[in-house]
Amino acid sequence: MDEINTKELKAFALRIRLGALEAIHSLGSGHLGGAMSISDVLAVLYGREMRIDPANPAWPERDKLVCSKGHAGPAVYSTLALKGYFPYEELHTLNRPGTRLPSHCDRNKTPGVDMTTGSLGQGTSLAVGMALGDRLKGRPSRTFLIVGDGESNEGQVWEAFSFAAAKKLSNLVVLLDWNKRQLDGYTNDVLPMGDYTAKFEAFGFDTVRVDGGDVEQLARALERTREGGDKPYAIILDTVKGAGIPEVANTAMNHSMTVNDQQFQRWTAELTEQLHALEG
Repeated sequence: MDEINTKELKAFALRIRLGALEAIHSLGSGHLGGAMSISDVLAVLYGREMRIDPANPAWPERDKLVCSKGHAGPAVYSTLALKGYFPYEELHTLNRPGTRLPSHCDRNKTPGVDMTTGSLGQGTSLAVGMALGDRLKGRPSRTFLIVGDGESNEGQVWEAFSFAAAKKLSNLVVLLDWNKRQLDGYTNDVLPMGDYTAKFEAFGFDTVRVDGGDVEQLARALERTREGGDKPYAIILDTVKGAGIPEVANTAMNHSMTVNDQQFQRWTAELTEQLHALEG
């Protein structure tokens, strides 16, 4: 197994959170909770696992990300800006007229975004189709799909997973953001989905569950998915909605939030302090 630079990945995750927070503050409100919960996995994907070329976003043999929970776009944009797909300052144009960074991910507008998403459930089918297309074309590319736990209420999600298993798409890696909340409240109150690990295994996936805030666990789980085989992969991310900013994590309805100047300054200071402590 490869050596994991845990400190570097943790720092990258903090910078992703800072960038997403900046973007949402520039607009005044946005989907903060779900952006924070996927920051760690984005750091590991783009900091270690994925084969990408920011200078050539359309490279046919690149690995691809589909963020089916497209409302978490600010975290994806922050990641892409930090990797050099576009200037970091563009984060301040989030969802404004003429921006390349709309509220939800759009492959026709944002360099580095591989698929347009936002209508919940549809990203799963799109990711499965992309993985199948790369397989048919003989490409070494892998497709990484981030899907929300509330989003998994959609029947289309499970139809797509059934198809992926039937076609033995081992170049597909599903990352379920199990942050236990969705737009209207807690997932167990809205529609309990049971044991996700058992469910994915029953659908025919090679499945593991990890602490979605632990970059080392994430790196090891993703490393396993390089092995190929005859099954698609599922990694259940045990996450916290709003992770990294305690005040946000402890806010019950944190799916979409206002971010005023005082909150921005306070939360930026907290994240920056964590970053400085990590980097010495």
